[in-house]
Amino acid sequence: MTEQRPVNEAAAKPAILPDAQTVTSVQHWTDRLFSFRTTRPASLRFRSGEFVMIGLMGDPDPKTGKQKPILRAYSIASPSWDDELEFYSIKVQDGPLTSKLQHIQPGDQVILRPKPVGTLVHDALLPGDRLWFFATGTGLAPFASLIRDPETYERFDKVILTHTCRDVAELEYGRRLVDHVKSDEMMRELTDGGVDKLVYYPTTTREQSPKMGRITDLLTSGEAFRDLGVDGITPETDRAMVCGSMGLNTDMKTILEGFGLEEGANSDPKHYVVEKAFVG
Repeated sequence: MTEQRPVNEAAAKPAILPDAQTVTSVQHWTDRLFSFRTTRPASLRFRSGEFVMIGLMGDPDPKTGKQKPILRAYSIASPSWDDELEFYSIKVQDGPLTSKLQHIQPGDQVILRPKPVGTLVHDALLPGDRLWFFATGTGLAPFASLIRDPETYERFDKVILTHTCRDVAELEYGRRLVDHVKSDEMMRELTDGGVDKLVYYPTTTREQSPKMGRITDLLTSGEAFRDLGVDGITPETDRAMVCGSMGLNTDMKTILEGFGLEEGANSDPKHYVVEKAFVG
C-alpha cells in the first residue's frame, strides 16, 4: 500500500537550512523504501544519472548545542528536464540520516548541495546500439532519471532495464515508472515512439515472482538473454550502466569484462560504467 501526501504551499515552511529545498511530496512504497520530491534550485543544472549530496541537520551537540549537517550522496531520480527533483531512498532505522529522512513531510526542508557529479551519464559511454541498466534496490534511482530522458532513446535503439530486489513490493516503484514512460504521450512524441525501445526485466531473490534469481546468475547462465531474445552482450553493440550493492558492482564488472566490455569514465568514454559513490 502506498501513501501520497501533496504539499500545501500555503503551509510550506520558510527555508531555514543551508542550501534548503522544500519537500513537495512523499510516497512510502514499503516499510523499507520511500521516494520524495523537492523544489529545484533555479540555478541547478545536471545530467540525467548524476547525484547530489542531500541531508538534514543532526542532533545538537550535548555540550555545545551546535548542529552539523548529515549529508549523503543521492542519485537524482528525476530527469534533467523536470521542474522538481525526485529521490528514492531506503529506510535504515538506526541510520544517521535515513532514520530522520524517512519522517519528512511536504513543507519540510532538506539540505541540497547543488553540485551534481557521477559516472552514470551518456557522456561516459561510446555510441552503441543497445543500453543495459543493471540495478539492485534503490540503485534504480539514476535509471529512473535516464529512462525518462529522451536523449536515452535518441542515442540507443534498445534500452533494457533490469532491477533485482528481494521482494515483489520492492519492484513497485520501478514498475510504475516504466508504465508511466510507456503511456506518456509527450515521451512518445519526443522519442519518436521510443517507448517501444524500453524493455523492463524485474527479478526477485526471496519472494516468489514470475522471474526469480540474481541478475548476475541469470546473465552468466544465459537465461536472461534467452528471456529477452538477445544473443548476448558484445563490445560492438552493447553499453551498460551498473548501480547497486558493492557485491553487484564487483560481480557485474567481472561479467561485463568477460564479455569484452571496458570500463569508461567522463574523461574516457568506453563500454560500461559503474556508480562507485552509491551503495543501496
